[in-house]
Amino acid sequence: MGLDNVAVQWPRTGRFYDPVAPTEFVDFGGLSERIPGAPGPAVALAERVAQTGTLRVTAFTEIIDLILGLNGVLYATDAAAEDEDPVIDPDGCAWIAGGVERFIGRHLEFGEEVTFESTTDVLRKVIAAGRLADQQMRWLDGRLEEMRDETGALPSWSFSRTELLVVAQFFRRCSERGFAIYADF
Repeated sequence: MGLDNVAVQWPRTGRFYDPVAPTEFVDFGGLSERIPGAPGPAVALAERVAQTGTLRVTAFTEIIDLILGLNGVLYATDAAAEDEDPVIDPDGCAWIAGGVERFIGRHLEFGEEVTFESTTDVLRKVIAAGRLADQQMRWLDGRLEEMRDETGALPSWSFSRTELLVVAQFFRRCSERGFAIYADF
């Protein structure tokens, strides 16, 4: 099945969260007209958002966690750990959107394709320029080591900056319109 992040009304008014009407995301459609040459996966992702008000995020969980420095961000694990529903509130949506937007901007010099290697290059460059660089670099090295699979291989994802832009825009839209995200898995 996978993990879907479903836009829902915030706060809930009853026992369940009410999904947001897909019409709130209809402008996500037509990405290929707005960005000529947009990669096919980004176009398909945007079209699904436009049709359903839902973002399929299974493939993005590792990169988003790494970019934002936490685990289970798109699963809303902080809320679930507190015996709450797995929901990301509008402020959380703004935080996720901002982090992904900053990453996309910093990745510009590395090109359109976002790989595990280019992601770590961006993060190392940002950390090296910041405060407590040694401590943060040790954290990053430890986090990268944790991401190895049972054979010792690191992840080998490949996304486009445009795909990540769709992800960021979905969370930004939810934040700006006061929607939350329900993690449906």
